[in-house]
Amino acid sequence: MTPRISFQDTNKGFADGLMKSGMYVKSSGLDPLLLELLHYRISQINGCAFCLDMGHKEAIAKGETESRLHGLAAWREFPYYTEKERIALEFAETLTHASSRDIDDQLFTSLNAFFSLAEIADLALAITLTNTWNRINKTFRTPAGNYKAGAY
Repeated sequence: MTPRISFQDTNKGFADGLMKSGMYVKSSGLDPLLLELLHYRISQINGCAFCLDMGHKEAIAKGETESRLHGLAAWREFPYYTEKERIALEFAETLTHASSRDIDDQLFTSLNAFFSLAEIADLALAITLTNTWNRINKTFRTPAGNYKAGAY
């Protein structure tokens, strides 16, 4: 696939806010492996090849297993995930499909059983950021396959 836009083609400051928000999420205290699972699952839903390549490499570098990453496409059927991870994955899928789904009270109550209100806000930001990066990289057609863990 031929790239359409490179990040060098963008205006100065284009991604500054996204990068700053990403650094905030990384330092928020949320479990880094949970964040990688969410990133990977959202990128599967959105079909972002670059983000899947990056997410896989980052997750493995942080100690995630191939089985858990492979199983994310059908996480409801696999025994690999904790209840806390399952609630976060449900939130990620629901927020990713927000135009057709609502963050209903039952889901919010389930989230709140495992996460504080501040953590739910941080999860919403992390999910939203991944969706934003997915859409940017799909628009740009950022090439997949060359990402090195830790680059971002």
